[in-house]
Amino acid sequence: MNRRPASPAVLQWMLAPLSVLYGGIIRGRNCYYDRTRSASHPAGVPVISVGNLTVGGTGKTPLVIEIVRHLLSGGRKPAIVTRGYAAAAGQTADEVLEFHAALPDVPVLVNPDRVAGAHAAVAQHHADCVVLDDGFQHRRLRRDLDVVVIDALNPWGGGWLLPAGRLREPLSSLGRAHAIIISRVNQISESAVDDIVAETRRCAPQAALFRATAEIERLVDLFGEPRSPDELRQRHVLPACGIGNPRSFERLVEGCTAQSQRCVTFADHHRFRPADVGAIAASAAERGANLVVTTRKDWVKLAPLWKRAAAERTLPELWRLDMRLRVQDREGFRRLLASVLPKAAEVHAKEGA
Repeated sequence: MNRRPASPAVLQWMLAPLSVLYGGIIRGRNCYYDRTRSASHPAGVPVISVGNLTVGGTGKTPLVIEIVRHLLSGGRKPAIVTRGYAAAAGQTADEVLEFHAALPDVPVLVNPDRVAGAHAAVAQHHADCVVLDDGFQHRRLRRDLDVVVIDALNPWGGGWLLPAGRLREPLSSLGRAHAIIISRVNQISESAVDDIVAETRRCAPQAALFRATAEIERLVDLFGEPRSPDELRQRHVLPACGIGNPRSFERLVEGCTAQSQRCVTFADHHRFRPADVGAIAASAAERGANLVVTTRKDWVKLAPLWKRAAAERTLPELWRLDMRLRVQDREGFRRLLASVLPKAAEVHAKEGA
């Protein structure tokens, strides 16, 4: 006899006991780090951590890129330290590839031991500051600035801790953040943003609070040629991506196209194969789309396959859309970053001594 699958609400209640257990473990771990300063280890240089409270895409990677650009413009020598999440054996993690593409001259150190990664950044690359990717839950590396990104499209992960929901920690954990950035505020209503701000203030009254918009930074075609966003209005576009929050990308494309189809989505960190190129192309043909647009994260995996397939058969064009997370109060954010960093001149003088 066939049985109906359980509804999402039923599954949540079934998983609720595990969420309670998980929450107890997380609270105990945080209590240990809060009370035991020796449990965390310094890097020897200022550390800026960027993390989130929920699983899935919040705009964390674009924010890391934005922060590193701020640091570079101020004469710093930053390095990025990351775990390299979801990388298959012998392959490079998606975020690492994205960092290399956006910041080709900045060292990116991949190490599950973030303390060792930070020390290597200083010893091997002479970094004078470290940006820790996905660092909010990884507390062994002491940080000077804890920045948490909240996704305006799904700020609280349904209100449940893992595995019943998407929260990695209770909302009360926001209280230890130094700064909170609400991302993609231009993709929801002002009243909805105000509600998120109010809840954030309740959980973290002392944290600096910023809003950030998701914007198109650039478009490039398969041959690396820049394209204007205005060109999208003349095309019938099919978005395709494998990221944590495909709806944000879809809305970004919709905002600058006359005709855009619903996004073809793959699982986050999807490893594209030749069959996926065929599936995307077939979907484009079925929907009458003559242009496929994907993300920078997916581009590094999809573009080589697309080029090979396009040499053998006719495919729609493939363009890359680079999204930028733009903090609205840029000067205030710059001052916040500067507050935890010694003057670049002082650091370089010490190096030359």
